[in-house]
Amino acid sequence: MSVSLPRRIDFTVDGHRTAAWLHSSGSTSRPVLMVHGFRGDHHGMDLIAGAVRGRDVIVGDLPGFGLSPPLPAGLSLDGYCDHLAGLGAEVTSRWQTAPIVLGHSFGSILVAHMAARRPDTAGELILINPITSPALEGSARLLTALTRLYYGLGARLPEPIGHQLLANPVIVRLMSEVMATSRDRGLRRYIHDQHARYFSTFSDRTSLAAAFDVSVAHTVTEVAGQLTMPTLVIAGDKDAIAPIAATRKFVSGLSDARFVELSGVGHLIHYERPDEAASAIMEFCDGRG
Repeated sequence: MSVSLPRRIDFTVDGHRTAAWLHSSGSTSRPVLMVHGFRGDHHGMDLIAGAVRGRDVIVGDLPGFGLSPPLPAGLSLDGYCDHLAGLGAEVTSRWQTAPIVLGHSFGSILVAHMAARRPDTAGELILINPITSPALEGSARLLTALTRLYYGLGARLPEPIGHQLLANPVIVRLMSEVMATSRDRGLRRYIHDQHARYFSTFSDRTSLAAAFDVSVAHTVTEVAGQLTMPTLVIAGDKDAIAPIAATRKFVSGLSDARFVELSGVGHLIHYERPDEAASAIMEFCDGRG
């Protein structure tokens, strides 16, 4: 699995240090600003970012994950939206042009709500494996309740017991096994290795629990009516976290949407089908400056 090596760059957003990585193309076209999913960090977007040609791609670590410390006021939907709006402004200042904004999974919730609240922050929107089903409702509500108990317990237990529970390699592997749909042994090994390396790089237990609460309390469908900008949605028809029927319904309600549905893949498009995702992104971005 070959990945182009990005270069570390940092931003300061309202005084908050944000670690980010640049996949440079040398192009003057508008860059793509990618926002990763829950529990991961910038590494999760490496395969897609490295496959995008003709544009710079910036991938930051969300506050509370990877090398970005949590926000001083705590992690909330409002805080994340304000932070990402500020990050977009910093990218605009540095590149002298506004980025095309992309969010994967949890990141889709954050960028969609940011764009709905402040349309000036996202002239276009790209959503990969968007969260279109409420985790607290339907058939997944029991699993969500158990997962919430897990994160809450991890936050309340004494150190280092709580951290050991949240970063337990057996639990991380079980999460990885559930999400992976590919039957390719080499690819599955890669996915499990990525999760083992980067799924526990959260800054602290309290921040992780707070981010989890945001992830299960919101969806992109809450703001579908405000997403009037050109939007690309990329989803897999085997996604157990965001069932495809709900995603199709979400897309049908958007005013200006392009939908790429990939067959035989679930919630890990960024690992299992990165080249197809990158191709869809490049096609969508073509002619947008």
